[in-house]
Amino acid sequence: MSQRVAVLPGDGIGPEVTHAALRVLQTVRPDLVCEVGTVGGAALARGESALPDHVRTLCDASAAILFGAVGLPEYDGKPLAERPEYALFLLRRDYELFANIRPVRVFSGLEDASSLKAELVRGLDLVVVRELTGGIYFGQPKEQRIIDGVEAAVDTMIYHAPEVERIARVAFDLARARRKRLTSVDKQNILETSRLWRRVVDRIAPEYPDVQLDHLLVDNAAMQLVRRPGDFDVIVTENMFGDILSDEAAILTGSVGTLPSASIRADGFGLYEPVSGSAPDIAGKGIANPTAAILSAAMLLRMSLHDDEHAAQIERAVDAAYAHGARTSELVHPGMPSLSTQAFTEAVLAAL
Repeated sequence: MSQRVAVLPGDGIGPEVTHAALRVLQTVRPDLVCEVGTVGGAALARGESALPDHVRTLCDASAAILFGAVGLPEYDGKPLAERPEYALFLLRRDYELFANIRPVRVFSGLEDASSLKAELVRGLDLVVVRELTGGIYFGQPKEQRIIDGVEAAVDTMIYHAPEVERIARVAFDLARARRKRLTSVDKQNILETSRLWRRVVDRIAPEYPDVQLDHLLVDNAAMQLVRRPGDFDVIVTENMFGDILSDEAAILTGSVGTLPSASIRADGFGLYEPVSGSAPDIAGKGIANPTAAILSAAMLLRMSLHDDEHAAQIERAVDAAYAHGARTSELVHPGMPSLSTQAFTEAVLAAL
């Protein structure tokens, strides 16, 4: 049976890398119905909202969303509802995409691209699991005030035990399928929300006796990620800490252009996107690395469509392209030859 995928390319390099991912996806799964919708700055430029109603209807009728990127500098400083990023905010909130999963892997031969010493990142393979719909980003009240004649602002950080439990189970299950090590990150020495977080994680841990659980305070976790990144397997943490740590982990590979992500809900519906963002400074130049978008399509197949076979086929093709020397410009030394977005995609297609 054909399955529908909503394809939302967005802004900046989003359309370029999404097109590359779509070519690969439709090569291995020509039966998929992939329908494109306009969101973000591209929608705002047409006089629509960042997430138009007809695009929401498309998403409602789809098994998953393949997302490009949103964000353009001309909208900086505007209220959130008038910015391209509002599309992503609404998709995460309204579809209850509570679990953000970010694999961080260094491809063989790319160790020198990292800002860390090659021996620290060789063979690096970890996953950051970030709670995505709770915490300080969504708590209320969230406002600016005048208190006794002085400007002030408040953001509310709140977590409920069921929110912590469901994200912890995602992380435990993932760790169980990998190297059976889970690191939970919090700030329990200061924050009440973190004390709740740790209690709930500890309460669930006995259900996973085969998984080794460790706790780290967030400041120590940030340090250890650059000091001994290879010691981590799966990291789970709350929304704001996850936002920061997942971006820190991303730079370990030397290029955010290689890193996919998934944001999923309990029934498997998910949004899949590269972590690189819209990168408007290189948009239209044909030099963006499509790896993350292609691997996001593989995650879509595995996690939402339960198609491990074709997901693995895409992943092996990306590995083969790198093994045969395919490199985009950010991964080569100055003066060395590199491949365009299209040429790199052709290398992956050839490996298929």
